[in-house]
Amino acid sequence: MNRFVTAERALRTAAPHQLPDAVRRVLTEHYAARTVELFMVDYGLAVLQPVSALPDSPEPLPVHGSPAGRAFGSQEPFVEPRRDGLARVHLPVTVRGDRLGVLTVTLPDGELTEGGLTELSEIAEVLGHEVVVADRDTDLYLRARRKDRLTLAAEMQWQLLPGCSCTGPEYELGAQLEPAYAIFGDNFDWSATADHLMLYVTNGMGEGIEASLLTNLAINALRNARRAGLSLADQAALADQAVYAHYRGRSYLSVLMFDFELATGRVTVVDAGSPQMLRLRAGAVERIPFDAQLPLGMFEETDYVAQEFRVEPGDRLVFVSDGVYAVADSQGEAYGDVALARAIQSTRLLPAAEVPRAILRELTGHRGRPVPDDDALVVCMDWRGR
Repeated sequence: MNRFVTAERALRTAAPHQLPDAVRRVLTEHYAARTVELFMVDYGLAVLQPVSALPDSPEPLPVHGSPAGRAFGSQEPFVEPRRDGLARVHLPVTVRGDRLGVLTVTLPDGELTEGGLTELSEIAEVLGHEVVVADRDTDLYLRARRKDRLTLAAEMQWQLLPGCSCTGPEYELGAQLEPAYAIFGDNFDWSATADHLMLYVTNGMGEGIEASLLTNLAINALRNARRAGLSLADQAALADQAVYAHYRGRSYLSVLMFDFELATGRVTVVDAGSPQMLRLRAGAVERIPFDAQLPLGMFEETDYVAQEFRVEPGDRLVFVSDGVYAVADSQGEAYGDVALARAIQSTRLLPAAEVPRAILRELTGHRGRPVPDDDALVVCMDWRGR
């Protein structure tokens, strides 16, 4: 039997918590691998954490400055310089653009032919799909992602998110939240069909568990309305009613909602609060203003009106919460549009999935301290169109 088919079958039939052992066993038996290690990227997208309980398990690896991190960032296999007749290859573990981690394999030099590298890359892809499915039945991979303990509010928020990156033929998406291990209110959500991509960027009020509960209620209300096939404005109205019914105006949530028509680039928008959008087009960055409407849950039975604009192939859209553009330095100067435009320009050559983390690093420099006072959210979209 073809050895790739054997490897695929071994992964698909392995128990959820035994995927690392299964991929190690099949690569050792059929590809003569000497070592096999699975690394998961941590919540802060800064460290690759080993998924291993072995006494000699490897140390975590930095995303920036390591060979494994190079494969993770470029989303291409990276082969280290060969020595002693052995080759060490790092393979991105990714599912539909959602970057999960890296599979690192050491094997005899002769095994790493062009065909062998292609097979290993496909095995890493299969492994990624199986990890996503396994997350329903085991905490192994979620635990591996943690280099620090999550607060309860952050635990609730990460479980609500769709992933940190996503790709389709027409677009690429990347997003990141800070502080990764102590977020409580900011959030994002997306969902694609054959014809539409819906994207939500939210900025919840409050702190800790209360902020997380508010965001959970609002996001699930929006999903409920979206899955019922309602228009964007009706989704906002239904979520507004759900939040108001529970909080009676004491708490509310800001959200920027988009419905991208994939075939044409026509976009429907509902702006209900503080998140903002900037566009990079033809080398120029500008903030795109929309008609501001009331946040969800502020008043009873608010009516929302959708607006329209268009995206063109080559556009980059960057969405930020007030924890980005309003954060102040030690002199009290807000980050603002000018600094944001400069950050967007300086990251224009990075893929969409890398941009949020890079902008948040620049924001940390402006803030002058590592721990922010408020959640900070950045979402980046590259529009390719059809």
